[in-house]
Amino acid sequence: MPSGRTVELPGRGSTYVVDSGAVSGAPTFMLLHGLACTGLMMWYPALEMMRGFGRVVVFDQRWHGQGISAPRFLLEDCADDVAALADALGVRTFVPVGYSMGSAVAQLVWRRHPHRLDGLVLGAAPTGWWNGVTWERAGAGVFAALIKAFSPRPGLPRPAAADGESHVRDDLQWVLGQLRSTSPGGIARAVAETTRFDSTSWVGQIDVPTSVLIPLRDRAIPPRQQFWLANQIPEAHVVTIDAGHTCSILQSDQFVAALRKAVDSVRRRIDPKPGSLTIGTLTASH
Repeated sequence: MPSGRTVELPGRGSTYVVDSGAVSGAPTFMLLHGLACTGLMMWYPALEMMRGFGRVVVFDQRWHGQGISAPRFLLEDCADDVAALADALGVRTFVPVGYSMGSAVAQLVWRRHPHRLDGLVLGAAPTGWWNGVTWERAGAGVFAALIKAFSPRPGLPRPAAADGESHVRDDLQWVLGQLRSTSPGGIARAVAETTRFDSTSWVGQIDVPTSVLIPLRDRAIPPRQQFWLANQIPEAHVVTIDAGHTCSILQSDQFVAALRKAVDSVRRRIDPKPGSLTIGTLTASH
């Protein structure tokens, strides 16, 4: 398990970041986790594979794990946090790789900071396709308001981080520890915000190389919704996996193989940086 560090985002707060470091001529991939997870909990099975494509940045989103502690939780703020972290790391452009809630955040990063993106990878992606009925919208809004009013502000337990490379001795114990690092109030608020998310009116305007990874047995976000999203995005590459919503952790071998295909498709379609030469899936600087 790689070690990380706390990074301060001016005017926003601090978050726990694992950064593989700059790779000359290769993209930077910002990995955005799902609900109730931490960055490492969701992405650690894929880190070694992802490092083969470029720089990899994993962090805890606000109200999750060791992420930003703030008075409110909005997906728009999460998207702005991604851009702010890129600024703090000296990253000009990047590829958000989102899963579940992280895919909603990734879509909003494109919406709010389109000039910063080289591409998009969206896994188990919500759109709000199912949320068109007025009473559903009203109910989600009331639910979110009640949670905000009555839930305690999320605490942020700070588990000890290793000083160097370490191994997870007991996967289950470690995962449970990661789950406990996000408060129930934080999870509930994130659920409410994800329920209110709706990109149906603008998702078809996404204009960067995009892959959509669809778990065919997903019971949290219906696959038909995910296929709808993929069909709206021009030239989106679809990768399917015969697995459920939690496949990134519980079926990690299948997930990593599917993610590799999705990332490779985007990597091949990214415009080469000035002064670099693209050879296959690798880019070398002159």
